[in-house]
Amino acid sequence: MLQELQGKFVNNFITDNRWEYIADGLATTLQVTFFAVIIGIVLGFLIAIVRSTYDKTGKLKVLNAVCKLYLTVIRGTPVVVQLLIIYFVIFGSVDISKVLVAVMAFGFNSGAYVAEIFRSGIMSIDGGQFEAGRSLGFNYVQTMRYIIMPQAFKNVLPALGNEFIVLLKETSVAGYIALQDLAKGGDIIRSRTYDAFMPLIMVALIYLVMVLIFTKLVNMLERRLRSSDH
Repeated sequence: MLQELQGKFVNNFITDNRWEYIADGLATTLQVTFFAVIIGIVLGFLIAIVRSTYDKTGKLKVLNAVCKLYLTVIRGTPVVVQLLIIYFVIFGSVDISKVLVAVMAFGFNSGAYVAEIFRSGIMSIDGGQFEAGRSLGFNYVQTMRYIIMPQAFKNVLPALGNEFIVLLKETSVAGYIALQDLAKGGDIIRSRTYDAFMPLIMVALIYLVMVLIFTKLVNMLERRLRSSDH
């Protein structure tokens, strides 16, 4: 049994340097995830500010309507369909990097969910905090920056960390546009060796390790934020 597994390992990963499909795919997955997370945070934060400002003051009505339309469309359609539309419809006649398309698709998708996470955190802060900010002479922007957002960030950190983990795993559908990510790398090996078990298990283990590492980092950040309250 051990010799058989060793032979399969050699055939799937050592022969013809097939491990490079996994290594290159992992690098692509991390690259797409990293930049998509940045887009998701920036876009989600801006949308959350617009929507929470409208909820609290009634201002930014037009921008709020645009944001609600964006959230409805993005959250109501599958991310793989959004990926295909961006690649084959929006940029169908343009020579564009598949990595860039994936970053945009996953970033725009994540932004919709991050926006609602941030907004729920902002709205969970007691209204008296705004009054406290005004009594200190802060305007609305200063109150949001120095009083509301630090508290809201601590409240939403677990949900935000979970969203990023979901985003990392969602990138596995990037193969639909022939992007060689981690999942696609394992599938290429399977097509060469006709052995599905070893490459797919390897891909699953790598995803699992990355999720565990990211979860550990989020937990460490949570503990540090809680300790800073004392």
